Order: sequence, then C-alpha cells, then structure tokens
Amino acid sequence: MSPSSASSLDGDVTDAIRTLLTDAGVEENADLVARIIATGVGLGVDATDRLDLKIASAALGEMRSAFGLFAPYRSSPKVTIFGSARTRANDPLYRAAAEVASALAAQGWMVVTGAGPGIMQAAAEGAGPDHSLGVSIRLPFEEKPNAVIAEADRVVAMKYFFTRKLMLVKESRGFVCVPGGFGTLDELFELLTLQQTGKAEPTPIVLLDAPGGTFWSGLERFADDHLIPSGVISPDDLDRVLVTDSVETAASEITGFWRNYDSLRWIGSRLILRLCAEPTDAEVAELSERFSHLLAGGRIERTSPLRRERQDKDRLHLPRLMMDFDRRRIGELHHLIRAINALESAPVATPPTEPHTVA
Repeated sequence: MSPSSASSLDGDVTDAIRTLLTDAGVEENADLVARIIATGVGLGVDATDRLDLKIASAALGEMRSAFGLFAPYRSSPKVTIFGSARTRANDPLYRAAAEVASALAAQGWMVVTGAGPGIMQAAAEGAGPDHSLGVSIRLPFEEKPNAVIAEADRVVAMKYFFTRKLMLVKESRGFVCVPGGFGTLDELFELLTLQQTGKAEPTPIVLLDAPGGTFWSGLERFADDHLIPSGVISPDDLDRVLVTDSVETAASEITGFWRNYDSLRWIGSRLILRLCAEPTDAEVAELSERFSHLLAGGRIERTSPLRRERQDKDRLHLPRLMMDFDRRRIGELHHLIRAINALESAPVATPPTEPHTVA
C-alpha cells in the first residue's frame, strides 16, 4: 500500500475498525476516530521506519494529553504569554509580564505559558494558579515546570517543540510577547506567519517591552530597513502587531480586539463575520465602501445565519456580515475587524468565549 492509499484499507479491516470503536463505546465523532486508526494501520502497512513511527506515536499521545488539559477550560478566553526563560525576578520585564497577566486574569482570562522559569513563571505568578495553564518542554536543563503551574497541576509536558507550539497557539485568543531569545522569536514569527497566511483566525498580538525599552522597536526598524524594502513582507504586515511598554495598553489591546468582533466562518467563497452588536445601515455601507479593495466582488451586507450555520447551531444569536472576501488579501482582514470594533454601535469589550482555530 502506498502512503497515498493509507486511508483506503481493505473492507474487512475497515469493518474491524468500526467494530473496535463500537466495542470501545466510541460514539461521538466516530468517523474521525476511525480515520486516525486507519492512518495508524496504514503506517504499518507502508512499513514505515520505526523512528518515524515513534515520532507519530509520541506526537499523537502528547496532543491527547494536551487536549485533555485544556478541555475543562474551553469556554474560558485564553491569552498566551511568551518570553525568555532567562529573565530574572528583579528585571522590569519580569514585573511587566506578571502585571499584564494579573490584569487579564482579573477580567476572566486564563493565561497560558510554556510553564518554565523567567517570563513564563512571572506570567503564572501574575495570573495565579487558578488562571494558569502550562505546556512545558522536556529539556535537560529545565526538568520541572515552575512552582505556580506545578502546584495547581495544570501542566502537560511535551517532547517535541512542534506539538508544544500547536497547543500554545491553538486555544488562545490573544498573545503577549515579552523580549526573549530564539524561542520567543520563533514563537512570534510563527504567529505572524499563521496570521499572514490565514492559517489561523485573526487575533491580537502585543509586543510588550519594559518601560522605555527598545527591544521590539528594533524589530520594527529591521522590518522597515530590510524586510519591507526587499519585498519579502508587505508594508502593512506589522500593522496587526501592537508595540508598547504599557501594561494597561497591552491588556486593553487584547480585550478590545473582541469588543464587537466575535468570530468568522467561511461558507464556500463567502466570509461570514459574527458580531456582538447589530451595525446600522450607514455603518455597513461605510464599511463596504472603505474595504471594497478586500472584496473579490459585490458588497459587504447583513445576513441572517446561513443554512449550514443553522444546521450546526453555530452562534445563531449573533448579527452577521457577509462578503465575498478576496482570499489573496486574507492577511489584511484584521483591518476590517478593527474597523468593526470601532463602530459607534459596538458594545464595551467583553471576553470571547470560544477558542480560535488553526487550520
């Protein structure tokens, strides 16, 4: 069997998988569970190398553990805070991370970190054990999660960075990056890549510095002096990022992004934006004219829930805007969302209740 046919198993094997699921009592999403099992069987049929099988097995096991950790808190809005493990407790950056975590936790947000020392510990201390979740990495020099996370037993340990990064991003509806090294920059650039390519729904990203700090402004200068002139990023690619040295501004950016925008869904070529408040006719007309360059055709208009949304009972209580969005401009969607949040009809910011998705 070739790798491409791993999901097309013999009928007897397929029947055996169905029987296995029935005997195990798997009823919900049994089709997807069957696909996972079929893929595993296909890997065996393909005579996949043992090391490759160990990677696939460990990754799936880690994801199961992480999904289990996050599941009880699915309805709670989450913010991930990235930063250096080497930052000491007397550093202004440590205090900034603790303060922004505390400010968001006070508004009902869960704080997700890498569960290590430095900025990760600062954020966990600021949020407190009841509002902290940790996704640690097993390293020879960082053997244990920090005391705050460990005390609450809200941590999962990962062998692989790629599974860890998935869980640090998957559930969160806001991100705060505090100055750090290769790991922090890697996490930031992955965030930006997911946003630019539309592989994740738009979310607020804050680059928080110490008072008077220049770490992140240096990154902006590098983009202005090298990345933009060379054409490898667009001039407005960093517009989705807020650079600040103010804890209050950072927290407001995270919560304010959800002032009116709630969620999105693609149905065919149509993009549906769900809002917290019904916009006026004049506001819809102004949005349609202002952002016509982001549309493949037509106008932005109101809509009731579409048939597929009704079938899925997908946030039916919310007002909606529908448009034929140009998918090549998906990286600019955050501009439209920010304009929606600035409408006079928009309510005061409230925490979101559903996780965003990573495609």
